[in-house]
Amino acid sequence: MAKILTLTLNPALDITVGLDTLRPGHVNRSQAQHSHAAGKGLNVAQVLADLGHSVTVAGFLGRDNLQPFEALIEWRGFTDCFVRVAGETRSNLKLVEADGRVTDINGQGPEVDEAARVALMRLLEQQAPGHDAVVVAGSLPRGVSPDWFRQLLTQLKRQGLKVALDTSGDALRAGLQSAPWLVKPNTEELGEVLGMAVPSAAQQHAAAGQLLATGVEHVVVSAGEQGVSWFTAGSALRAQPPKVRVASTVGAGDSLVAGMVHGLLLGEAAEQTLRRATAIAAQAVTQVGFGIRDREQLTRFEAAVQLTEQEEGCR
Repeated sequence: MAKILTLTLNPALDITVGLDTLRPGHVNRSQAQHSHAAGKGLNVAQVLADLGHSVTVAGFLGRDNLQPFEALIEWRGFTDCFVRVAGETRSNLKLVEADGRVTDINGQGPEVDEAARVALMRLLEQQAPGHDAVVVAGSLPRGVSPDWFRQLLTQLKRQGLKVALDTSGDALRAGLQSAPWLVKPNTEELGEVLGMAVPSAAQQHAAAGQLLATGVEHVVVSAGEQGVSWFTAGSALRAQPPKVRVASTVGAGDSLVAGMVHGLLLGEAAEQTLRRATAIAAQAVTQVGFGIRDREQLTRFEAAVQLTEQEEGCR
């Protein structure tokens, strides 16, 4: 298996509240409540660990509420390269209704100062070599500019790591300038960064072609229950996930990224890589929390994924 670094610059304590139906402006009573140390890179790390990889986690953590994050890192056996900063890591509230709809209320998080940014750069200079890939996922915290983010990705790439990027907005726009190995926008994020609507498969193909032309090797476009498209210079595959009962969509995209990185680093056939990654994402929406919990269910989901090849000339 591989040695993989995940980078979560803006982690969060996810507080997931289950509701029958959200009624804005009224008193709502929860059906269940769970809290998890999370953040997109940490979510990816948990799935990668379940797939058998050795994982190092890095980014910024607030000193005032470290316990849930340090407990997760110890429980999972991750190598801890997080830089501690003043203040609290943010809390994100996720209101999950019975039909699977999620309303997010995301916290602001601590301010990351220059000393912390320098510390993380130096730590990664020392620790990143020897890893096979780095998954950089999630939003930018206060104090981290898109330009600094681009410099960080460029440094990781110079160190010989394959960079998988999952972010949005200005961070994605800046990150694309470093020509990462893999990017995984959803259709909304892809359209926003390119300034064009991409609702159809042909439009996604054309948009992905723009990114591939800049040096990106793998463009994975997620569209929820509508499926996943994977574009490279020589092929375009689309996967339709099985229909499942949705508990929460939180972490589905992170699970997809982990599955793609897993298959690519192991050199598996493209069809197998996309099939398993799509199944892992489908399983993620059936549960609250992160990781592969039911191997038999995952096998069934894999068998139910439908793959089609999109003609390269289609626009």
